[in-house]
Amino acid sequence: MNWIKRPLLFVTCSVPFLLELATIPNLTAQAQTQVNPTLLSQPQKPPLLISQGFKPPKRGLPPASAGGATRGRYCVQKNQSLTPLMPKENLGLTFAERPTFFWHVPASSVKTAQFVILAEANQDNNDDDDVVYETTLNVPTKPGIMKFTLPASATPLKVGKRYHWYLTLVCDEQNPIRNPNVEGWVERAQPEPTLTKALQQADARKRPGLYAEAGIWHEALSSYIDLRCSEPNNLKVKSDWGVFLQSVGLNAFAADPIIDCCTNNK
Repeated sequence: MNWIKRPLLFVTCSVPFLLELATIPNLTAQAQTQVNPTLLSQPQKPPLLISQGFKPPKRGLPPASAGGATRGRYCVQKNQSLTPLMPKENLGLTFAERPTFFWHVPASSVKTAQFVILAEANQDNNDDDDVVYETTLNVPTKPGIMKFTLPASATPLKVGKRYHWYLTLVCDEQNPIRNPNVEGWVERAQPEPTLTKALQQADARKRPGLYAEAGIWHEALSSYIDLRCSEPNNLKVKSDWGVFLQSVGLNAFAADPIIDCCTNNK
């Protein structure tokens, strides 16, 4: 209390010193604000997370066709159908030269299926579609999600070109009209440098979301299925898988078994 009684001594001795004292309360207030315990106790915002839903790329729609709908139901049990795992636009982008395709196969007596992929015709020259690859596939004996990857012997897909594929269950070799079939489109795209870097830095659990956010369907689906196979009991993985399928209207297949699941990890 003694110094309070002699303020004039400071005035007569040093005006700059007094000015420095005047600024001390403000500095103290600032320090108190910075370490305010009420601010420290407030919940911190979580880091931004990549949505697990699929975001369709801005691409023109493929030519009108039957799309993903199953045509023909002979030898397929009632209320079931052969269904391609594709977005509603029926066009999937891929970065791969030889992508992987997935379908839900219903319970049936079918043993084989015919797969063919064609390069889109050049309309300017009125060219016919060129066959890129065709083969016979073995159909699983139980319903579930089956896959097929174009082999090394298949012509690699070209960047920026669309390809039309078909899958047909062989129910009646003598009367093909009775064979259930589906079709779809695939287009190979070139990855952006920023996405490439993000994918290189991401672990297996983050890559599916990065692909889905970028609209790269085939890699998003493949990486989700790989994750489901490697971590079948992970509840977070199951939840993300369900959100992904629901975003494209395929949530009915979220709980379906993945045929030959172990082969996805090789």
